[in-house]
Amino acid sequence: MKSRYKRALIIIAALVVIGVAASLILNALNSNIALFVTPSEVAAGKAPKDQVFRIGGMVKDESVKRDGLTVHFVITDLVKDIPVAYTGILPDLFKEGKGAVIQGRMNTSGEFIASEVLAKHDENYMPPEAKHALDQAQKNGSNK
Repeated sequence: MKSRYKRALIIIAALVVIGVAASLILNALNSNIALFVTPSEVAAGKAPKDQVFRIGGMVKDESVKRDGLTVHFVITDLVKDIPVAYTGILPDLFKEGKGAVIQGRMNTSGEFIASEVLAKHDENYMPPEAKHALDQAQKNGSNK
């Protein structure tokens, strides 16, 4: 075999290996992405179907109900409310009237089944996307 053909085979094999590696990496990244949506977007049907996503807002006052290890509460962007169910131990900073970001998926009855709950860790801080989403929801709610 001539060296020219050997070089071409090596280049083709390297491109195939790089292509397979890139597709595996992209597939892994795509399956681990959790989009962030607001309760208003969920109520409008803009939430991903059959996919894990994050919903952020405020925990509605007087909405936390405990049933054993399962906690039911309502997350709101002050315009729309979404009921949430979480089985597990909540973070210490989780409180009514405080910000939270919840990861999970919607069930068929319209309840958000949470797999992870993240509580706001500082009185003055809110993630920029959550703050922007709350401001937009309030602005859109007051325009109607």
